[in-house]
Order: sequence, then C-alpha cells, then structure tokens
Amino acid sequence: MKELLKNIVYTGIGAAFLTKDKMEELKDDLVKQGKLSQNEGRDFVDELVKKTDSIKDSLDLKISHVVEEKIKQLDIVRKGDFEDLRRQVEELQVALNKIP
Repeated sequence: MKELLKNIVYTGIGAAFLTKDKMEELKDDLVKQGKLSQNEGRDFVDELVKKTDSIKDSLDLKISHVVEEKIKQLDIVRKGDFEDLRRQVEELQVALNKIP
C-alpha cells in the first residue's frame, strides 16, 4: 500500500523533477549561449541533482508518515504483527500438546 501511494504521488509530481539528462541538456544550452561557463554548468547540474534528491527524500518521509498514520487510524493488522501472533499460537499448541 505504501509503495502504491508513493508511486501515485511520484507520478503526479514527476514533471516537477527534471531527469539528469534533461538537466545536462539545459546546462549545455546555457553554456552554448554563453550564460554559464563549463564549471558553472557542472555546479548548476550538481546543485539541481542535490535539490531534487533532497525533495524526493523529504517527500518519501512525509508519504511514509501519512501512510503509517492512516494504517493506524484504520486499525489494520500488519503482517509482522500477524506473524508474531501466529508464532505465539503455535508455541501454545506445542505446550498444550505436552500436557498429559
């Protein structure tokens, strides 16, 4: 569920994130036009990559937090919790079977 929500959000805002290739194209255009030097262009792309990575990481955290809160509100049993209960029941059955 969490991955599905992440994918939906990423799809919705995907246009806001330039791919590294597109950033490189933009840099090349600016360098050709003489608006940036080669070094400035490289720094420009590096900064854009860092910013988009930072935004993506921040968005991941926010989405995870919202999904976790919604799961708690819906009172859905998590797989790990279910597996723990299953293990406990099996241990109890083994213990009961040992009683004469």
